[in-house]
Amino acid sequence: MSNRLIGMAAASALLVGAVGLAAAQASADGSGGAGASEAATAALDPGDFVTVVDNPYYPLTPGTTLVYEGVRDGQTQIDRVRVTDGTKTILGIQATVVLDVARHGDVLIEKTHDWFAQDVDGNVWYLGEDTAEYDEQGNVVSTEGSWQAGVDGAEAGIIMEADPQVPDGYRQEFLAGHAEDQAWILSRGGSVRVPFGRLHRVLLTMEWTPLEPEVVDQKYYAPGIGIVLERSVAGGHEVAELVAVHTG
Repeated sequence: MSNRLIGMAAASALLVGAVGLAAAQASADGSGGAGASEAATAALDPGDFVTVVDNPYYPLTPGTTLVYEGVRDGQTQIDRVRVTDGTKTILGIQATVVLDVARHGDVLIEKTHDWFAQDVDGNVWYLGEDTAEYDEQGNVVSTEGSWQAGVDGAEAGIIMEADPQVPDGYRQEFLAGHAEDQAWILSRGGSVRVPFGRLHRVLLTMEWTPLEPEVVDQKYYAPGIGIVLERSVAGGHEVAELVAVHTG
């Protein structure tokens, strides 16, 4: 077995242990488990944030649109993720607004406004989302999963570290019972092929939430782009692959 495969196997084993530990803690005390960002979240200082998001693995340049194709909930889906030039002030921090619109054919499935900000060290923080799911007639049927840091006990999380390393683990979001995603770094420096092309020096993460304990997802991030591939590896069959990047 190659050193790279051995490393991947070891990272996966670490992740399984981490997920089990997080699940046990969540069951025992009702928390989200991997709470590495909890103390920092409570002490966020607007003076520690910048007005751009240029983390190599999570750049948010206004005017950029990422297009993904895949399958979710048993049906094909196209996601268009656009970095807007809008901002939203949360806890005194100026956050970049990202609009994510998912459709099945011409039918709107979901529309989400996500809010991100980068600190002076280069960590990208997730400050909340305003999401809505729609029926075939275009009516809002659910806003489950919406949250905003500082409201009703919700806390910001890390969506991308400044210098992600195996086997870092961090909480991405927290609103008890509604938004409790966590992530772990599995590898850095590999390659992946998606419809957009073959990409190198990619970062591979795995995500899990105690709200859906049987579901585990992987995400691949390419420098200068961000997410290029998402897929379920346990508890479901969902995939989204990058097919195009538009700028301006």
